[in-house]
Order: sequence, then C-alpha cells, then structure tokens
Amino acid sequence: MVNILHEVGVAAPLNDVYQAVTTTEGLAGWWTTDTKGTSEIGSQLIFRFGDLGGFDMEVLELDPSGHVRWRVVDGPEEWIGTEIDWNLDQRGDYTIIQFKHEGWREPVPFMHHCSTKWATFLMSLKGLLETGTGRPSPGDVKITDWN
Repeated sequence: MVNILHEVGVAAPLNDVYQAVTTTEGLAGWWTTDTKGTSEIGSQLIFRFGDLGGFDMEVLELDPSGHVRWRVVDGPEEWIGTEIDWNLDQRGDYTIIQFKHEGWREPVPFMHHCSTKWATFLMSLKGLLETGTGRPSPGDVKITDWN
C-alpha cells in the first residue's frame, strides 16, 4: 500500500483548524462548496465536484485535541477503502497539519493527480484560516485541462 502525505503550518488556533475539517461549513469553505452530511462518528460526509463526481466519507474518529479520520465508502475505485487522516498539533501561533491519504493499492497516475490536488486544497484551507478566503471547488486551482 502507498500513501499521500502532506504537512502545512497554518497561523490559526488548533480549534479553528479542527472546525474547518469537521464541519460542513468549514469543509465547504476550502474543499468543495457542494459538501453535505453530518460530521459525527459513524455518519457520512458527502463531497461533490460537479461533473467530476465525488466522494462519500464515513467519519471514523473525531478528537477535538487534534485527530480526525475518515474512510472512503463511495467514489472512484482507487479511493474506495482508503482513509483520510488529519493530525493537528498546536506549535506556538501555528497549527501544524499532518495529512495522510492512506491505503492506495498502487501509485497509479490518478494518485499522482490526487496528491497535487490535495496540496492545492490544503493551501486553500490555509488561505481560509489565515485570510478568511479559501479556494474550494469549483473555484479551485486547476492543474490539468480537465481539473
């Protein structure tokens, strides 16, 4: 199995980062404006990206002290069964986000694309928390001619 790994520091309190990755309002502010569902353990969050489709995530863990984990239950075949893991650590004025998208069966070209997209969305999250403005889909940074 292979994983996508990213780390970014955000000049915001840990609780603000936690809210941005656990509430539908927060997620819609940096990932996709078409975010639905309930962020409770055992429930699902639903993310759609227009004609590109989207993902359904089962919420596995919610720890306000700095840990969130989801499992992909619907979406592209390569994503199903993978897990998204957020570790948040307050260091002075910054919250350090260690992000993992774990459990890819192999590093297919789509994984390379998703790694870059995750990086752009993490920068969108940083922008939302530091300036009040993220770049969620459909206004996100496009990295190919189709997305």
